[in-house]
Amino acid sequence: MELSIVSRDSGEGVTPGYELPLRLLFAFRTVIDELHERIAREGHPDLRPTHGFVFQAIGPHGTTAVELGKRLGVSKQAAGKTVEQLERLGYVERGSDPADARRKVVRLTERGVDCLVRSARIFEELREEWVAQLGGEERLRGLEDALRTLAPGDPFRLDTPRWFGADR
Repeated sequence: MELSIVSRDSGEGVTPGYELPLRLLFAFRTVIDELHERIAREGHPDLRPTHGFVFQAIGPHGTTAVELGKRLGVSKQAAGKTVEQLERLGYVERGSDPADARRKVVRLTERGVDCLVRSARIFEELREEWVAQLGGEERLRGLEDALRTLAPGDPFRLDTPRWFGADR
């Protein structure tokens, strides 16, 4: 059996349905790849795209490896390996929970916080570049509003199964 993708482009400018998700993914990759090129030049060459999701899941007050795994939709073991890697790189540290000494809490270090601050600035710079490329703030705001309509909900939802690891 031969499988082929049928194009809906009949010469009248009809875009095939599969192109939208690919363009959205490509736009995401474009922004993230540029962020990582810039952040590497600013002292964070070891940072990987998944690390940003991990930093967000750790949050400002820290979390346990078990909770981190739940937030990311991965096993405690997978979360633990990521924490070990980020600890070696100096982005996180583990310590006792002041409320319960039996619990080990993962927190961002000064280096991890520096990375987030720089990332936020770079994202703002990239957004301004997109404003210029699209011909103004209104056009980008229109795109953002359209995406909020198409993909409503919390943009920081991190527990999407299979995105970071095993099926759940």
